[in-house]
Amino acid sequence: MRRNNTPYFIKRLYKNINQFYVKRFIEPQFDSVGAGLEVAHPRSIVVFGRKIHLGNYIQMIAAPDNFIRFTTWPSKQHSGSIMLGDYCLISPGVRISAADSIKIGNNCMLAANVYISDSDWHGIYNRIRPFRCTKPVVLEDNVWLGESVIVNKGVTIGENCVVGAGSVVTKNIPLNSIAAGNPARLIKPINPKRRMLKRELLFQSPEHYFYTQDQLDRYLLKKNSMWNWFRCLIKPSRLD
Repeated sequence: MRRNNTPYFIKRLYKNINQFYVKRFIEPQFDSVGAGLEVAHPRSIVVFGRKIHLGNYIQMIAAPDNFIRFTTWPSKQHSGSIMLGDYCLISPGVRISAADSIKIGNNCMLAANVYISDSDWHGIYNRIRPFRCTKPVVLEDNVWLGESVIVNKGVTIGENCVVGAGSVVTKNIPLNSIAAGNPARLIKPINPKRRMLKRELLFQSPEHYFYTQDQLDRYLLKKNSMWNWFRCLIKPSRLD
């Protein structure tokens, strides 16, 4: 389809059902969840393990063909943990796997197919026992990881950093930097004195944000009829 033919009230009904599903089936799978969690396609979220915590106003955009996965694994010493700060954006296909600790700060954005792992999972010489090669991963506030970025164990990515698409991060990246490549290298600095708009700005007034989103849907879908919607489902045309 080239446009959304869904009538407004159908989309509103879908949103209400979606919110119920998130509250009933998704939130209980986490150890703690802050206010305002939004999940697109919640049936495409996979959560395995304990000690997984979400901050306030997290937005997850999953897809039926590209699941978001959170995984923590227990070991003899301790179990892994994942902590997401406030106002983070998680895109389709993101995988976060912890045997030790992964901490993601406020306002972070993870593009599609990002993979973050704090473990090699097996040693070079001992490939039988897992979880022996682990080091914590830290993403400080306002980090942006481009599509298909891989973050390896023991890495700290500093505040405000941007990591280019397809990069493999094997070493620490200092704050206010742009890095890219395999392995990722510094490309140029970010000016910390310039004003930076962060995702938290969207939620300064959460009620206003959600109201605005609803009114935008109402405006964009107001001309859609039930008859045309059914027709598009059964027999779409090039005009759709």
